[in-house]
Amino acid sequence: MAKIISLREAVADLVRDGDHVALEGFTHLIPHAAGHEIIRQGKKDLTLYRMTPDLVYDQLIGMGCASKLVFSWGGNPGVGSLHRFRDAVQNNWPVPFEIQEHSHADMANSYVAGASNLPFAIMRGYVGSDLPKYNDRIRFIDCPFTGEKLAAMPSIRLDTAIIHAQKADRRGNVLMWGIVGVQKEAVLSAKRAIVTVEEIVDDLQPSPNAVILPRWVVDAVCPVPGGAAPSYAQDYYERDNSFYQRWDPIARDRDAFSAWMKAHILDTDDFADFKRSLGRELEAVNG
Repeated sequence: MAKIISLREAVADLVRDGDHVALEGFTHLIPHAAGHEIIRQGKKDLTLYRMTPDLVYDQLIGMGCASKLVFSWGGNPGVGSLHRFRDAVQNNWPVPFEIQEHSHADMANSYVAGASNLPFAIMRGYVGSDLPKYNDRIRFIDCPFTGEKLAAMPSIRLDTAIIHAQKADRRGNVLMWGIVGVQKEAVLSAKRAIVTVEEIVDDLQPSPNAVILPRWVVDAVCPVPGGAAPSYAQDYYERDNSFYQRWDPIARDRDAFSAWMKAHILDTDDFADFKRSLGRELEAVNG
C-alpha cells in the first residue's frame, strides 16, 4: 500500500544493492530524479532493465551503480551514443559490466508476462535475426496446438520498478497520461514500486485512456516537481533538447563526466538542488 514519502526515504528503503531494477519511461516521464538519488546513495551491483536506456542510465552506469543492463535499444536520442555505456561495455569502466540485448517486442512481451505472473513470454519474431546467437535467454518452442515455431523469453520479474507520473492523490493512487510505454507493466512485474510525481492532488479526475495505478500496487509515492527533466512531462513542461546536446561532450571524457557528476549530483542534496546547480552553471557559461 502506497506511502507518500520523500524520494530519499524511498530509495533507501526500496532499492537494495544487487537488485533487479527498472527506471522506465518512454520519450517523456523518464525518472531522472530517482536515478540521481540512486547515485547519491551509492547503490551498487544493480541489474538495470529498460527498453530505451538513455541519459539517466548513462549516468548510473558511469557511476558504477550497475553491473548488468538488460535492454532493447540504447542511445542519446537525437544526438548519438551513450559514451559511459559504451566505455563500460568496451572497457569495463568503472566496474565490470555485462549486457543482455533483446528486441523491443521481446521486452514488451516479457514485461507483460511478468505483470501477468507468467514464467515466460512468447511471440512471433527473431526470424532471420542474429540476436538469439548472442542471447541464450531467447529460445524457441513449438506451439502445442499448431506446431508453429515461436520465440520464448523469460518474463521480467523486478525487485524494484521506478517510474514518474503526473499526479497522485493523497491516498497514493497514481495517474499518468500521454505517451506511455511499459510503466504499468513494470510496476505490476515488481516486488516493490516507487513513483515520483509532479504533484499530489485531492482528486485525480482521470481522462479517457489515462493510466491509473491503484495504491495497492505502489509502495512509495514521492512528490518531485520536474522529476522527469530533461525529458518532459506532458502538460507540465517541455523536453530540454539542449541538455541532451550538452551531455554528449561531458560523457565522452571520464574526467569531465566524473567532475560533472560530483558537482551536480553527488554534491547536491536533492533534485531541486540539482536543478539550481545547473542553473548556476548555465548563468556562468552565458555570462
